Amino acid sequence: MPNIRILLDNNVPIRIIPLLHPHEVVHASTLGWAAISNGDLIRAAKRSGFTAIVTCDQNIRHQQRLRGQPLAFFVLTTTHWPTIRDNLSLLNTAIDQTEPGGYVTITLPRPPRVRRPYLLGPDC
Repeated sequence: MPNIRILLDNNVPIRIIPLLHPHEVVHASTLGWAAISNGDLIRAAKRSGFTAIVTCDQNIRHQQRLRGQPLAFFVLTTTHWPTIRDNLSLLNTAIDQTEPGGYVTITLPRPPRVRRPYLLGPDC
């Protein structure tokens, strides 16, 4: 795909924007679309000339009628920023290879689990 207009859903970390250069990337929250539902977000994206949506909502395919949409959908399997950042090449490759109307799930590694230290009380 040539340079395209990409809308980031509210659940996608905003820090991804400069890493998707040269595409024009806008986060839904900066447009005042933080509280609108997926259906309304898709309609607003089409009206505003976006050609792709990046989301972390893995259920969007089952909740919305995506078939026949002019938008390409890219679904990330985590909202964990370090995991997205470290695997950004997967998203960039998908963006470059997907046509309008496409749907791609970008399966990212599971974020590492962080265990909190066990704290002993003052009586121990």
